[in-house]
Amino acid sequence: MIETIKFGTLRWSHIVRPTEEDLQALNDRYHFHPLDLEDCRTEVNLRPKIDIYDDYYFVILHFPAIGVTEQFIEIREIKFFWGRDYLISISKSQWLLKDLFNREKAKTQTLGRMEVGSSDQLFYEILDHLMLDTRKLVERVDKDVDDCGRSLFSKKAEPTIEKISRTRKNLILLNTMFKPQMNLFNKLQNGFIKGFAENMEDYWGNIMDYYQKIWDMVEDDGELIKGYSMTFDSLQVNKTNEVMKILTLVSAIMLPLTFIASLYGMNVKLPIQDHPMAFLLVTIGMFGIAVVVFIYFKFRRWM
Repeated sequence: MIETIKFGTLRWSHIVRPTEEDLQALNDRYHFHPLDLEDCRTEVNLRPKIDIYDDYYFVILHFPAIGVTEQFIEIREIKFFWGRDYLISISKSQWLLKDLFNREKAKTQTLGRMEVGSSDQLFYEILDHLMLDTRKLVERVDKDVDDCGRSLFSKKAEPTIEKISRTRKNLILLNTMFKPQMNLFNKLQNGFIKGFAENMEDYWGNIMDYYQKIWDMVEDDGELIKGYSMTFDSLQVNKTNEVMKILTLVSAIMLPLTFIASLYGMNVKLPIQDHPMAFLLVTIGMFGIAVVVFIYFKFRRWM
């Protein structure tokens, strides 16, 4: 269903999961390119892009959102038809943009007007809102990275492994999502994409500043979590080596004792086996051997 806010000649229409009837209505009113409408039909996420036409722009952008599990980040795709006196936003879910649309709709009903005067300003307000939400989410991931750093030396390895793996996956997704869009926002800032209103360069520059700060944070966190992962792996290998070292030393100490015990367990004639103090003498000898081996290992600094 197409919902529309309008004031004067400016219109903002928002569609969630457009049907064929919705797309046909858009085509009948605005005569968009068939390939753009085909992009709106697909269920898979497309690559971010901006197609330039004589009377409108077709924009595909990606923004992150927390999934239903509250642990992993998901990609939210938004498509825009951006014309001189209209902006059409299309999304696949009732997400942040729907909340913004409803809030602006309520303002319009209360004030009797929209607070923006052009489609460029409206597009900027939407991007600014989405950037603020994106920054909050990235700061949440940044906090997860800090938590991973603090839990490196935790005695419980499994929760730490899970936290590092989850955070690393989120950062990889953010990285692959933000990187293709950097060039797109650069085009807005440097004036390659003119828009329809004058003096918008500073506003697009502000969006680019937001995006650059978010991108820098994601890159820094990516390097940190990679380092934390390598450090954690090294710590676990070192702990395993220490355990194996202790077990090896214990085995080395027990080896001669096991040999003597096995020897005297054989049904053959052995020295002092008929002596009344044979058990005590063998036990003392075995204990003495264990002490000598232990002292030798300490002297060689093997333990």
